[in-house]
Amino acid sequence: MDTLITAGRVLPRPATPIEDGAVLVRDGVIAACGPRADVVARAAPDAARHDFPTGTALAGLFNVHVHLAFDASREMLARFSESEDRLDGARSRLTALLRSGVTTVRDLGDREHLGAAVRRSFEGSPAPRLLVSGPPITVPGGHCHFFGGETASDDEIRALIDANAAAGADVIKVMASGGQITEGGADMWESQFDARQLRVVTEHAAAHGLPVAAHAHGADAIEAAVEAGVSTVEHCSFLTGPRSFDRRTHVAKRMAADGISACSTSSRNWRVIVEKLGDDVAQAMYGRLPWLEEHGVRLLAGTDAGLPGSVFDDPAGALELYEWLGFSRRRILEIATEDSAAGLGLAAVTGRLEPGLAADVLVVEGDPLASLAALRNPLLVLAQGQSATFT
Repeated sequence: MDTLITAGRVLPRPATPIEDGAVLVRDGVIAACGPRADVVARAAPDAARHDFPTGTALAGLFNVHVHLAFDASREMLARFSESEDRLDGARSRLTALLRSGVTTVRDLGDREHLGAAVRRSFEGSPAPRLLVSGPPITVPGGHCHFFGGETASDDEIRALIDANAAAGADVIKVMASGGQITEGGADMWESQFDARQLRVVTEHAAAHGLPVAAHAHGADAIEAAVEAGVSTVEHCSFLTGPRSFDRRTHVAKRMAADGISACSTSSRNWRVIVEKLGDDVAQAMYGRLPWLEEHGVRLLAGTDAGLPGSVFDDPAGALELYEWLGFSRRRILEIATEDSAAGLGLAAVTGRLEPGLAADVLVVEGDPLASLAALRNPLLVLAQGQSATFT
């Protein structure tokens, strides 16, 4: 059955708005998108119709870095460690993402392949497209060791990749540097693996046809990950100390040339961080994003949802960081849709409202090109043609 969506404006891509437009969905795929009269003429007479005269239809949003295993509370790590049944909580978080307009999600760290179990549990029901990594590769006692991905040799690295691939992983995650939530592990700016070891990861992942996402805050870890040929660098902070940074132009140029994307993993918490650190330090930290953009590095939308305060249902709050940094709203919407799709290898699948692509459609009240706050008012969300329920 056809589904016809009409709206005051339609964004096939953020750069090509159409006033008084429409989208036609058939069998979970976009059949047409364009001016209302043209699209309506192609719809079946009995098409299910949704009219939003003051709304905007655009491609569903991306969140390419989440942890469904965590609940975003201050006690998230303790609750994760104490919980025996994580499936229900993870399912509710994925549903929250969908209801907020996110139709593609990448989970970058869980235990016992929770993400794959969540994906199976939604078969036949509306849910975001979910890409999963399984337990990330780390060192003994290293960052996020509690996920169960500790490795002490090349053979153990390969064995973990084999196990993750067998369990349905779409991407291999490696903790190239330390992080802030693991007591006793490496500091955020300290490396956990060198370029040779990271190349073991990328080469063995490639044997399974899988990309690699590298958690890398430290400048040295970022450079090693890029040298090893990862697909995405998560955080990409270029830290050399608690509040010191070393943006390496040659690394950014290599990322751009090799098609390696960067995910800021910034949630709506960015405002709190700006207040805490002050404008100068915050600009030094977040300023890497316009700097990466200037050097041609593709930016991806991801929030590290699940960490304290990094909620699952406020994509607008996270994207407003880019506006604070001077990005245009058009560019911000591109990052959250088509650029993120390209960075995950999904450009031929989703990220735009074009015939033949999956019907991942978000309709919001108002115009997000005029104000990102419009993203806080979803009216309709379709994930691969299936509608999220709003009550």
